[in-house]
Amino acid sequence: MTLHRMDNVLIVVEDLDAVAAFFVEIGLELEGRGLVEGAWADAVVGLDGVRTEIAMLRTPDGHGRVELSRFLAPPAVRLEPADAPSNALGIRRIMFAVDGVDALVERLRARHGAELVGGIADYEDAYRLCFVRGPEGVVVGLAQPLR
Repeated sequence: MTLHRMDNVLIVVEDLDAVAAFFVEIGLELEGRGLVEGAWADAVVGLDGVRTEIAMLRTPDGHGRVELSRFLAPPAVRLEPADAPSNALGIRRIMFAVDGVDALVERLRARHGAELVGGIADYEDAYRLCFVRGPEGVVVGLAQPLR
């Protein structure tokens, strides 16, 4: 058996349009949207009567994807606060390599109500980094290579 790649990361959301627009602002490209349902979906997800609307977004290099899913049935459940701290157990963020962190953060704040989790900082002479909390508490890391 050989691992070929990481295909995608799933984020369950309530407002598919708002979260998709946030990721498009970062630079991901909308690959497609659709409805997922049926016996195969029930079997894979482990729930009965699954009906979900999805949006698939890909990174510009085509190697990474984020799948957003809005459950129509059964309804989604929240297991933790939307603003869970960085040290909460579980997946805390997705990191993207970007250009112009400062300008991107300002656009995300102005257009999507995003907020910095902490601040923007330089890691040695290698990266300018920050974590940004977007719609529905989704946290993304932004890393701008400095070299």
